[in-house]
Amino acid sequence: MNVRFILGCALALAACDQPRVTAPVTTGQTIAQITLKPGQEPPTDADNVCWGKDTTPAVIETVTEQVVVTDEVRDAAGNILTPASYKTNTHQRMVQDTREVWFRAPCPDTQSVAFIASLQRALKARALYLAPVTGEMNAETAEAIRRFQADRGLDSPVLSLVAAQELGLLATDISQL
Repeated sequence: MNVRFILGCALALAACDQPRVTAPVTTGQTIAQITLKPGQEPPTDADNVCWGKDTTPAVIETVTEQVVVTDEVRDAAGNILTPASYKTNTHQRMVQDTREVWFRAPCPDTQSVAFIASLQRALKARALYLAPVTGEMNAETAEAIRRFQADRGLDSPVLSLVAAQELGLLATDISQL
């Protein structure tokens, strides 16, 4: 055998034993999202364009405050004769309403067992997926996808097209760059 070939294989295998990265590497690429009104669908202006959807839950805040019912009463010397009395008011307010966020996603027909297994391996290489590679879209895979995409502006367990391209699972269309 060729010595260079053997040396190249040995170096490639040695690279597999490198320490794991504890946080995803961010390329600075953000995932394009669109927010639509309830009942609206994303545009379908081209063939083979698929969309992923994630629902952001409403954020409700509970506010508790103390309100003065009666003021304190003081004598001429400034001593408190009757302390103030208070009551507690609690109410909730909507901070953010429920939103549907749409983004480009790999089409379902491309997400085979081999595709999911490759996705799991790519996430495992980034120390985001620690379970065995099964080729099955499971809770561990979805959580790893969410962690990978969160740094890119999309906190969703649904794989986006940009994330799939960044992970090397789908070809990047040069004309879109």
